[in-house]
Amino acid sequence: MATNVLEIDAQRLWQTLERSAEIGRFRDVGLRRLALSGEDREMRDQFVAWAKDAGCTVEIDRLGNIFARRAGSDPSLPPVAIGSHLDTQICGGRYDGILGVLCGLEVVRTLNDRGLATKRGIEVICWTNEEGARFSPPMMGSMAFAGVLQEADVLATTDDAGVTVAEALDAIGYAGPLPLGQRRFDSYLELHIEQAPVLDREGCDIGIVVGGYRTQALKLTIRGDTGHAGGTPMAQRKNALVGAGYVIAAVNDIGLAYAADEGRTTTTRIESFPNLPGTYAEEVRLTIDFRHIELARFEAMRRDVDAAIAAAAKKANVEIDVAEGWSWGTELFAPECIDLLRTTAQELGLPYREMRSQAGHDAYAVATMAPTAMIFTPCHEGISHNVNENIELVRSVPGANLLLNAAVARANR
Repeated sequence: MATNVLEIDAQRLWQTLERSAEIGRFRDVGLRRLALSGEDREMRDQFVAWAKDAGCTVEIDRLGNIFARRAGSDPSLPPVAIGSHLDTQICGGRYDGILGVLCGLEVVRTLNDRGLATKRGIEVICWTNEEGARFSPPMMGSMAFAGVLQEADVLATTDDAGVTVAEALDAIGYAGPLPLGQRRFDSYLELHIEQAPVLDREGCDIGIVVGGYRTQALKLTIRGDTGHAGGTPMAQRKNALVGAGYVIAAVNDIGLAYAADEGRTTTTRIESFPNLPGTYAEEVRLTIDFRHIELARFEAMRRDVDAAIAAAAKKANVEIDVAEGWSWGTELFAPECIDLLRTTAQELGLPYREMRSQAGHDAYAVATMAPTAMIFTPCHEGISHNVNENIELVRSVPGANLLLNAAVARANR
């Protein structure tokens, strides 16, 4: 690394990550810290305590998004924001989102260590319910903040137990007073583990994200009727679960057909009614998504998915209604922020590669309202949304130092 540049305290960052890993520990090496759960509250409380100890002011909006600001010398200027999320999947890892938030905290702590002021403030953000594991859709807090989702709709969203977002926020004490979406940022930088194996396999420690994969979720309602599993003649049945099975298999085959040029398809959720032995299913709900880096191929995938759904309905003698769910990947990251990351990496002597994100991130929502860019750091074999998600500190530090120096450069504009 070049001389006369800022460097984080790597061991302090690791200790902070290890403390996080104690909150919601699951299957010993992973985390289960669902959005707005008791575990999420404990982690939020810990983050707020750390932020206040670091001299930040902390504000919370109506959806529980947390904003921890280190003041700049000119309070009239909007801050440089650094953010990600602290909630996890139900069988989640220790670093997804978490590394980004805690690297933001480490930026503040490092500036404090050096006694350095910045012209603009530095604001570290923890977004609510990025994962969508308890409440759907994912990136809920950031998308509502950006106006992509309506606040009333989000607050009325229920989990599988019928608890609303509003009730869950009240229960953990994070229904904040701040109006939603009224903050302004000079720019937004997000560091995240890659969640794919490219950096790890190539031995490169920094990815500068120049855009995302186009992604579309579809919510399918498959309707047939229910009847006796033994007595009803096969030709007479309208088994919604059979229709779902045809869809699931076909969607997976489409993903395999497009895999050579980085297509992805997934069935992520299935709900069946009555879901009992002795009867076949009257109604099934599926959530699927498909992704591609190229627009033309993405559109071709959509045509193939639509054709597969129609064929499944005919073959199973059921009706299938299709509603579009969340989508992302068309948002543009700001050339000025991408250039800042490139230039800073070069000045620091840090090798990097430019890449697209295959996953969704809060940065996509924020990119609609502020200049935005992302940094990826490696995770072992790209394993994520899995308790075996793992990183090496030595391979995470270069990205953290890039974040630190880029944020300071931007904050001193």
